[in-house]
Amino acid sequence: MREVVYVHKLVKIYKGGIRALDGISFSVKRGEIFGIIGPNGAGKTTTLRILATLLRPTSGIVKVYGYDVIKEARKIRELIGYLPEEAGAYKNLTGIEYLRFNASFYAKDEKDLKDTIKRGMEISGLGERLHDKIKTYSKGMLRRLLIARTLMIKPKLALLDEPTSGIDVSHAFFIRKTIREYSLKYNTTIVVSSHNMLEVEYLCDRVCILNKGRILVKGSPSELKKKYQASNLEEVFVKVARL
Repeated sequence: MREVVYVHKLVKIYKGGIRALDGISFSVKRGEIFGIIGPNGAGKTTTLRILATLLRPTSGIVKVYGYDVIKEARKIRELIGYLPEEAGAYKNLTGIEYLRFNASFYAKDEKDLKDTIKRGMEISGLGERLHDKIKTYSKGMLRRLLIARTLMIKPKLALLDEPTSGIDVSHAFFIRKTIREYSLKYNTTIVVSSHNMLEVEYLCDRVCILNKGRILVKGSPSELKKKYQASNLEEVFVKVARL
């Protein structure tokens, strides 16, 4: 199966009649990094939460590796790693204790546990700071630890919601580099949401641009820039959204 994610005419309406998603359709191929981009309130987080089986769609079809997000949610949860935008960690644990705690839920045996922790340490790139309590970490360090927690279990599909939001340039650069290298090394499919269109342009193989719950355009960054005669994806967005 080449198609990891299949979304067809997905609608999500919240209480009060708020239409967060208005019939969006897209697919994600095995091994690619797919970006869902757009301004705040576009529907990015709602889409990822539905893929992660945390929200039920109002209507439409959503499948991950052929499994339906409503009927087969448990099977999907065994295949994915999900990092919410506002994720936190236990502040009184050290970084290494936090990785060990999370790895223990997935490891098959002691060797697998050690290998998973080692992989998490390498992904985080935090070195000796892993032995310090998480409450001493900067926001960028915490985000690196959370990325490591999500990827160290080698998920078939990683869902990363605004992975670099609110952190400085050096940590953001490290995380982007880590995501790209990890995807190539393990052939992992990754879906990233972000309002930072310039960042996603350099990270993703293909993107869809969301606005007000609808997909405006989708394709590779180079295709979209060529089609709309734009120098970057921000310009593409401005043109297709008619701002």
